[in-house]
Amino acid sequence: MTTITLITGAGRGLGRNTALSIARRGGDIILTYRSSANEAQAVVAEIEALGRKALAFQLDSGDVSAFPAFAETLRTVLRETWGRDRIDAIVNNAGHGEYAMIADTTEAQFDSLFDVHVKGPFFLVQALLPLLADGGRIINIGTGLTRVSYPGFSAYAAAKAASDMLTVYMARELGARGITANSVAPGAIETDFGGGLVRDTPEVNRQFAGLTALGRVGVPDDIGPMIGSLLGPENRWVTGQRIEVSGGQVI
Repeated sequence: MTTITLITGAGRGLGRNTALSIARRGGDIILTYRSSANEAQAVVAEIEALGRKALAFQLDSGDVSAFPAFAETLRTVLRETWGRDRIDAIVNNAGHGEYAMIADTTEAQFDSLFDVHVKGPFFLVQALLPLLADGGRIINIGTGLTRVSYPGFSAYAAAKAASDMLTVYMARELGARGITANSVAPGAIETDFGGGLVRDTPEVNRQFAGLTALGRVGVPDDIGPMIGSLLGPENRWVTGQRIEVSGGQVI
C-alpha cells in the first residue's frame, strides 16, 4: 500500500527535498506551509510529475489553536482523496532560526523558537495521533547545534535539545502502537535557514566546511534522501534515536 506522509514546512529547503525524496520512493505527500503558498503548490506539481499524489495546506506550526481544525481537514482529505483514514508518517520539519547572542536575544525570539520547534510538534502529534496508523513513523528535525556550539544560536539550540528529548518520550509512549520516533539532526546546510547564513555568508560557510570531516557544508540532497530511507521498512527497528547527518561535523 502507498504510504502517506505529512511534512510540515515543506514549501522549500529541507522540507521540499524530503517531500520529493519520499515521492521518488513511491510515497504520497501532504505538506504544509505557513505563508509561501506558491512555493508549496510548486512542490505539489513536482510530486505529481513523479506520478504521486500531493496536497498542500496552510498551517502555522506555532499556532496550537489551529491544530484541531487541521486534524478534521486532514480526516476529510484522507477519505476523499485516498479512501483511507490514516497517515503513515509525520515529519515535523517546519522551523526557523534566530541568530542572536544571549545578551541580545529578545523574549519574543525565544518564545517563537520554542513555540515552533517544541510546543508545535508536541501538540500537532497529539492532535494527529488518532489519524496516525499503528506502526507509523514520527521524525522531528533537530540540529547538529545540540552537540556542538556556535555563538548566536543558544535559544535555537535549546529548543532543539528539548525536541530531541521529546522524541525519546514519543518513542517510549507510542511504542505500544508500533510507532517509531526519531530525531534527524542536520549539520550546517546551504538553505535559507537563518536568513541564508551558511549559504550566503562565505566566511561562515568556510568555517563550517573546515569543521567537517568531508570538507564541505551540506546541501538539501544530503538530508532529504536520508529521511526517506529512515521512513522505509528497512528501518522499522530504529526508534528513540538522534541521528546526526552532518558529514562528520566536529568529530
